[in-house]
Amino acid sequence: MSQSQHIIIVDDEAPAREMVGDYLKMHGFTVTLCDGGKSLRSAIETGPADLVVLDLNMPEEDGLSIIRDLKGRTNIPVIMLTATASPIDRVVGLELGADDYVAKPCELRELMARIRSVLRRSVPAKAAASAAATAPEPAPAKAPDPQLVRFGTKWLDLDAQALRDDEGNEHPLTASEFGLLKVFAANPKRVLSRERLLELANARDAEAFDRAVDLRIMRIRRKIEPDPTKPAVIRTIRGGGYLFSPSGEKA
Repeated sequence: MSQSQHIIIVDDEAPAREMVGDYLKMHGFTVTLCDGGKSLRSAIETGPADLVVLDLNMPEEDGLSIIRDLKGRTNIPVIMLTATASPIDRVVGLELGADDYVAKPCELRELMARIRSVLRRSVPAKAAASAAATAPEPAPAKAPDPQLVRFGTKWLDLDAQALRDDEGNEHPLTASEFGLLKVFAANPKRVLSRERLLELANARDAEAFDRAVDLRIMRIRRKIEPDPTKPAVIRTIRGGGYLFSPSGEKA
């Protein structure tokens, strides 16, 4: 883990953000402390960030609107800090593109583990995107790459954790969306219940994630289905769950 990775902590409560900031600095990260959306945007304009830890409950500009704005302009991973009694906020935050969440008051060791996990997932995709931008045109492949899985109109690159079209253009994919696609790739033509999807994707909060599975799959379908209104690649099985059909056969 690089010691120069830059984490931005956004919390309107100074003691909370300073406590998290001091803990991360102690573990070798570069840290910027922000008290809200305005100072966050200013910090990002000043220099690149590797991850944002964002409190959802702030008086001036709530965290959900900050996530919406941030994800509309950047691919910086976001970990939400949420009040324990707000599962709906967690679901909405995940659907806006947040990568994970930790309940407040947070256990610092858990937050550190989740930061490292999200950074591990985001670094390969960044490296692949950078390499793709500078690399010469590759020679035609002699055999199918087992790390590339066809999902409708796109290719899922399991190594780079990226979704690309036939021209090689990358399409944004959140860590949670990648998790679901990876599960489908490993289980083609198998009916997977929501509970099984949650289990295989290592989702933690079944209550918050159950509805989020449906919403996330709707979002994935918009990216991969030739006709998202008539899904043929990831099919809904009534009373059963979902099924990945690699050839896109309709039911």
